[in-house]
Order: sequence, then structure tokens, then C-alpha cells
Amino acid sequence: MAKLKPGKIYRIPKKRLYTRKEYIDSIPNPKITIFDMGDVSNPDRFEVQLSLVAKEAAQITHNALEASRIAANRYITKRAGKSGFYMKFRIYPHVVLRENKMATGAGADRVSDGMRRAFGKPVGLAAVVKEGQRIITLRTNANYFNDAKEALRRAAMKLPMPCGIVVEKGQELVR
Repeated sequence: MAKLKPGKIYRIPKKRLYTRKEYIDSIPNPKITIFDMGDVSNPDRFEVQLSLVAKEAAQITHNALEASRIAANRYITKRAGKSGFYMKFRIYPHVVLRENKMATGAGADRVSDGMRRAFGKPVGLAAVVKEGQRIITLRTNANYFNDAKEALRRAAMKLPMPCGIVVEKGQELVR
């Protein structure tokens, strides 16, 4: 399997964002495919709602989104059970990340100088997030409030920019 580049490479877009997938062949499928988790049949029954909010504008790769989804879902499922919460990812990776591969190794400078303004091949997908935008919303009951905060904190550690946790509903129910 190919080695992944660090997420900080793609955090700030260097080129113009490209979302026209119909003109590019072989775009990789997004790693994140599940956007609603927990009790999806009745999400309005929960009394507390928390959100993970971006403190800076950035791009988040689909690998980072999937890693944060797994971290948050695993933690809150162990604490509250499969029907004790509802979690929704509010962003989708639309942007196609492209990379112009260059020759590396001994003598690479003589082999290829590269092409100026090359289009590049698609290597992944990313979601663009603005400052103050909600990334994940988690609903649960008041007795799992601290577990929900911890799940969102663990999800934020997988993302390439600083995030904050905002209590949107049920602040008065929490001790």
C-alpha cells in the first residue's frame, strides 16, 4: 500500500480548488462513506446536542475525516451503546486533490525538470471548512454529556486544524 503524505500538506489549498469530477478519470472513492451513526431512526429524542466547530479555515482530507469518525464513534458506542446517541458528519469531501509526481532519487535533477503548471493526477479528496463551521454534531442524553465531549475531543485530534466544542442544546440539563 502506498504511504500517505501528512495531512498538513493539504491543509491550506495551494492551487485553485477543483471539484469537476466528470472531466477526470480514476478519482479515488472517498474513504468516509457513513455520515449518520447511532440511533438514526429517532435522532430528535435526545436532550443534549454538541458540535465540533472549526476555529480556522482549512481543507480536511477524506482520510482524516474517516479517522475522526472512527475515533468518535468507537468511544461513544462503548460508553452510551449503539442506541444512546446520534452523530452526524456535516461536511463532504468534494475537492479533488491533485499531485504532479516528480522523479526522485539519485540523478533525478538530470532526468526530469518537471512541467510548469502541470495539472497532476488525482490522489485523494478533501472537504473545505470555513472558520466557525460545524463539522460533527452529536446528540445524546444528559448523563452521557462528558462522554460526548470526550468523543468529540478525540475526533478533533485527528483533524488538521484547531477545533472547539460547542453545546448547542441542553446546557441547563448538564450538572
